[in-house]
Amino acid sequence: MASVAEVRAAVDAALQQVTAGQAREKLGEAQQSLAAALDGSANDAVGAAHASLSQADQQLEECLGATLLAVEQAQTYTATL
Repeated sequence: MASVAEVRAAVDAALQQVTAGQAREKLGEAQQSLAAALDGSANDAVGAAHASLSQADQQLEECLGATLLAVEQAQTYTATL
């Protein structure tokens, strides 16, 4: 069984990897790049691509909320160790 210090270190390391803001930032960059590349196009596929990225953004927002809740719970747990 891991020591308390090892558990805290492992949780801290995991939480540092939870930089979900970076994923949101990259998605925003992808949306901007797509918009610039396809500016003025009325093709249905372009509209579908924009809609898909918008849906991905919404789902990522939900994922970020769940991730932040998990982070808070992990921090609460390590605070009790």
